[in-house]
Amino acid sequence: MKATRRGFLQAAGAASLFSIAPARVLWGDTAPSNQLTRALIGFGCIAHSANHLPFKGSRLIGLCDPWKERQDYGLVCAEKSGWGKVKAYKNFMALLADKDVDIVHICTPPHWHGCMSVMAANAGKDIWCEKPMTRTVGEGKRVMEVVKAKKRMFRLNTWFRFQGTFYGFGTTVEPIRQVVENGLLGKGPMKCTFGAGQGFGWKFGWSGRANAAPEPVPAGLDWDMWLGPAPYKPYTAHRAGTSFRGYWDYDSGGLGDMAQHYLDPLQYLLCKDDTSPVKIDYKGPKQHPECVGRFDRITLTYDDGTTVDLDGDETLTGEPLLRGANGMCVYPKAKGGKTLRLVDKNGKELDAEKILAELPKPAPQQTDFIDSCKNRKTFALNESNGFRSCTMFNLGMVRVRPRHAAREERSGGRPLPLPVHALAVGQGDVGLSERLKD
Repeated sequence: MKATRRGFLQAAGAASLFSIAPARVLWGDTAPSNQLTRALIGFGCIAHSANHLPFKGSRLIGLCDPWKERQDYGLVCAEKSGWGKVKAYKNFMALLADKDVDIVHICTPPHWHGCMSVMAANAGKDIWCEKPMTRTVGEGKRVMEVVKAKKRMFRLNTWFRFQGTFYGFGTTVEPIRQVVENGLLGKGPMKCTFGAGQGFGWKFGWSGRANAAPEPVPAGLDWDMWLGPAPYKPYTAHRAGTSFRGYWDYDSGGLGDMAQHYLDPLQYLLCKDDTSPVKIDYKGPKQHPECVGRFDRITLTYDDGTTVDLDGDETLTGEPLLRGANGMCVYPKAKGGKTLRLVDKNGKELDAEKILAELPKPAPQQTDFIDSCKNRKTFALNESNGFRSCTMFNLGMVRVRPRHAAREERSGGRPLPLPVHALAVGQGDVGLSERLKD
């Protein structure tokens, strides 16, 4: 019988082998049997991004979407991207049942992320999941547990901890980690500020529409499948479009869309991947129980006193990204500069380039997810550290809308009818603080 890559990997897994011979030695680099295969669940806007449809590190063999129009468009796009005629699955469960699929890309709204990740792990698939990892703490914990139990590889699709220019910083995260790891900011708590222009404010426009009239479900859309684990609500185009982020049932607005982009690399650069904040403060308007509104400020505090401010009202201007216990500050790269800016407690600009050149660099990270899948090496951003960073803002959301959460808990998870006065968005401001338990 002719050997295949998949048969070899299965045999290796059964024998508990964690180090295998390079695949090119066995079959050659480009042989189809040597390529991992993948399929996309969901074909909205994000599926077109570089890490999904056009990604060339593995072979795309199929996709599915509950809206036939999008699925048909996906098949056309796949062929134009050089993948030939790929499979169209009736739904994602059929995709998960296909033993020819090695890696599942979850490109759906966030209310599906946790459920699909668990189902994919149970089906023996490796997982490439869009951010945020999950929309509740419990979902994240379950994903982490099942992925580990099934020995699957997991990648969250935000990458600033290991590549690319950090939002608004002009440099990668590595030199910031280098500064922290080598103790340049002193011993004691640090202050981190994600200030004006970090993306939260300009996404508040996604807020949901509480009183929108139901609309006919478009032909070819399986609305029940789109809703999935979310409570049933009548179809509106606003719910099903990119603006789905403005509804608590599916996401948590600008915070859900942007926070993991910031908080995940922050956990890494602060050297805090093994811990989490213990206190969360929220200041902003009372939130509507169904539609996500704006927030003014969310402050996360670690047990050592380190704080992180997420600036929603864009009033924190000119603040450094990091202020150390010794007064030293880390600022974004200056125009024309080569790296981040370091300023001492007296406001003196230091020679950051020279200082960094003399410091040990952070340890290398595992940044090739296909290599992770082939050789069973845990990826740089995985189910564990992804759960940590996702939990940071999911806990913040618990404080943002406590009355809604309590109502759902009393109803066994089913939304209760809302009084008319509850439909007013943003009436009054509130300040909330919560001490978190391990």
